[in-house]
Amino acid sequence: MWVPDEGHEAMRDLVRARASAVETLRVHRQQISAFMLKHSRIYPRKKGWTMRYLRWLQEQQFDHPAHQIALQEMVEAVRVSKERVERLEKVIEEFVPNWSLAPVVRALQTLRGVDLIVAVTFATEVGDVSRFESPRQLMGYLGLVPGERSTGETVRRGSITKAGNGRVRHMLVESAWTYRHPPKVGARKLYRLEQAPPKVREIAWKAQSRLTARYRMLTGRGKRTTVVCTAIARELTGFMWAVAREAQAIRS
Repeated sequence: MWVPDEGHEAMRDLVRARASAVETLRVHRQQISAFMLKHSRIYPRKKGWTMRYLRWLQEQQFDHPAHQIALQEMVEAVRVSKERVERLEKVIEEFVPNWSLAPVVRALQTLRGVDLIVAVTFATEVGDVSRFESPRQLMGYLGLVPGERSTGETVRRGSITKAGNGRVRHMLVESAWTYRHPPKVGARKLYRLEQAPPKVREIAWKAQSRLTARYRMLTGRGKRTTVVCTAIARELTGFMWAVAREAQAIRS
């Protein structure tokens, strides 16, 4: 059992406000995509929502002025929503250093695929990881363990339960996608690793080595990408548990 203090609840509310802003931005972008598809306007490149894509939107001309106004209003809604997300992310970055779980947030960022937002979301939603006796318990809390149906001596395991914290689970599945690349420490991660204790660095490299190999193995078996990323996210949870416990032990 763990009771969050006022500071923790404040950070959690701030992170959830940012998540809500991201969802609003996604909806506004989806509206534009549907609008353009309705009018058979297909963007000629693969990657959308870049500066080039926004310029392409501005260049679109419609016969009826009402369509032009509708598009402009939707583009403006995207701009406003994006600025709101960016403002909230800057505030989160500003408040983290004075938060009680700041050491945990810093340590978690040594892991591949875990940036500031993923680390803060994990810390605010999970809280004190020492309340979980094993990584398996944390995986269950996040709904990343397979569901089970038992009849007599027969045990059937299916897809993950999705019974836990959806905010963290969704982010970890997205983070798992980064493990499709071979093990490598980039410039930004190198800075994080240099600031981390030796034990945390050891766990981070072990995680990268194991999870990249597991990603290759699962895809080599013909597993769907969604299944592979879910499996990687489950194991990543275990490494995050270990890193967070190590960071808390050093702090205490």
